[in-house]
Amino acid sequence: MSDFIKSELERSAKAISNIDASQIRRVADLVISSISKGGKAIFMGNGGSSADAQHIAAEFSGRYMFDRPAMAAISLSNIAPVTAISNDYSYDLVFQRQIESVCKKGDVVVGLSTSGNSRNVILALEAAKRIGADTVSFTGEGGVLKEMADIAVIIPSKETPRIQEGYMAACHTVCGIVERELFGKKAVLVDRDDTLVKDVHYCGDPNKLHMLPGVPKAIARLNEAGYIVIVITNQSGIARGLFDEAALEAVHAKMIKDIKAAGGSIKDIFYCPHHPDDCCTCRKPETDLGIAAIIKHNINPGASFMIGDHEKDLEFGRRLGLKTYQVSEKRPFADIVVEILNGLS
Repeated sequence: MSDFIKSELERSAKAISNIDASQIRRVADLVISSISKGGKAIFMGNGGSSADAQHIAAEFSGRYMFDRPAMAAISLSNIAPVTAISNDYSYDLVFQRQIESVCKKGDVVVGLSTSGNSRNVILALEAAKRIGADTVSFTGEGGVLKEMADIAVIIPSKETPRIQEGYMAACHTVCGIVERELFGKKAVLVDRDDTLVKDVHYCGDPNKLHMLPGVPKAIARLNEAGYIVIVITNQSGIARGLFDEAALEAVHAKMIKDIKAAGGSIKDIFYCPHHPDDCCTCRKPETDLGIAAIIKHNINPGASFMIGDHEKDLEFGRRLGLKTYQVSEKRPFADIVVEILNGLS
């Protein structure tokens, strides 16, 4: 029995991990554009897909990961219109009639169907197209919906449960992107050594930490402009046994104090304690620490920056969708902050 359970979980994970990320990105962009212009997202499906449609619509109108203004989204699965239209007309028309009632040009209409052949969803998407709405389908590998929708998110499986699990994961991802990019915080993620402070190899002594010129006031300027500042740093000295985490915390406490004295604030510090040979997923340019920062602090990557002195810092930032800047002797951190703020004015 344990092997069967493991197989179920592995098939679900395989289907989810093989969804085309670019399809999810395109759907998110479509919804962001619609909602930002006063439009709404409309979800529909049958059976389990009906429940999924209600679930996702609620994530938009309520909240997904953090408190923010409600986003316009509805599900067409309310029992009264479904039964009334079924009784008076046909079950094939339960979604089409509602689309004709509530859908406007510029809305995004999302049809969920494991088969991709649900007649009532097909007719509803056709009606949405006539109105001028954008259309999206979440389906398995078969069916006609994926051919007619403006954007088709395909779950690579023929198993109904796997398809439903896949498009729930995909819809949750879309919701997270939309929420962060419409209402997330602006942030500047920064490397530590040779970006904010003079590089002292494997620094475990607060007395050896020295801020680079202009850094504390530059961070204060970022804060005043509405940016949270987060440090992302590789600290393999811990794995090498050169200092422990308590010593690193003391070094960072000194850095925070120096910045605070100039009116600035470091919101958080994320560090990788591993040796480069450990092949971990948190050492830059790997992105685990950046993803953790984005989730913890509800950051909008599209409105945020990464500043560092090394190519690995820039690669880290690019992989997260951040605008990147590289410091140098001729282009120190304080000057880059001026560039960022002048570019926003």
